[in-house]
Amino acid sequence: MAEPGEGAIDLRSDTVTRPDRAMRAAMERAEVADNVIDTDPTMAALERRIAVLLGMPAGLWTPSGTMANLVALTVHLRRGDRFLAPRDVHILADELGGVAWLAGGMPEPMPHDGGPGRPSPSAVRSACPPTGAAYNELRTTLLCLENTHNAAGGAVTSPDEHERLVVAARDRGLLVHLDGARLWNAAVALGVAPSALTTGVDSVQVCLSKGLGAPVGSVLAGDEEFIAAGRRVRQMLGGGVRQGGVLAAAGLVALDRIDELAEDHGKARTLASGLARLGWVVNRPETNIVLATVPSVPVMLTKLARLGILASEIAGQVRFVTHRDITHSEIEDVLDRISAGIAVTEPVQEIDFALEG
Repeated sequence: MAEPGEGAIDLRSDTVTRPDRAMRAAMERAEVADNVIDTDPTMAALERRIAVLLGMPAGLWTPSGTMANLVALTVHLRRGDRFLAPRDVHILADELGGVAWLAGGMPEPMPHDGGPGRPSPSAVRSACPPTGAAYNELRTTLLCLENTHNAAGGAVTSPDEHERLVVAARDRGLLVHLDGARLWNAAVALGVAPSALTTGVDSVQVCLSKGLGAPVGSVLAGDEEFIAAGRRVRQMLGGGVRQGGVLAAAGLVALDRIDELAEDHGKARTLASGLARLGWVVNRPETNIVLATVPSVPVMLTKLARLGILASEIAGQVRFVTHRDITHSEIEDVLDRISAGIAVTEPVQEIDFALEG
């Protein structure tokens, strides 16, 4: 079975990207200070720049998106509060229950009745009757959204759809947190500024270590009071790094590469279109994630690995994620290997993937 570093083409995630020479050089020359005692200047510059990009007053660097989400919900929730979130979002499925254990929140998964990866505004309103809860009923105080929605195949929520959900949340007195780990991908796919996708939210986190190629880091953004409270929670969780400018410098370089995500989206369309021609049942990728429905995910992952193709499982499907460290020619190589090595008996899927788009 092929392993990373042995000639395998790694499509497990866009987190497998590695900092290139320019990014490493920026890390080496970064101006630094103790970011707990004082303020690391490079870290502060990164936080300010991302806050502006997101249309928020302030930002807070964290080592991971999981920590950023946990910080946000710890600040937003009181113990025992119920929060709403689309089914299979990262906060519910991939963060080991930290929100329930540490933030004390009671999650309420919602169906994707408003489109891939999102509930409808009417479902948000229905989940929170306008009369409010009786004293012995759960108190619902927060709506969590995810853009793009990972488990829905990198599905994008448009500015209009986002705004309708925020309005529905406000109608019921809810705060709104946006997990924007791949918000950069959504903005590029839609051709809008990232701030167009954060309108009305109380907090948002964005990741630097996925498609943008930084080795570490996410930034949580919100108003000054929220970020001050979040800084204390980050410290409690062990996220108060010292000379963090070394890592922040990589993040600043990464931000210069947002537009390059369009290349990853094109690779995903090429992969999905090729798989469909080979008889695979796949989604129409909006960003850089391709989901394939197969009879047995573990069996298929083993077959792929034997061909030197590394993929992963999510929501009961095979997931391929394109990224900056994979070339267009390697995507064609993946399709050639699958064509030669895996027989698919399903009928060919007739989908126009708009490869020119």
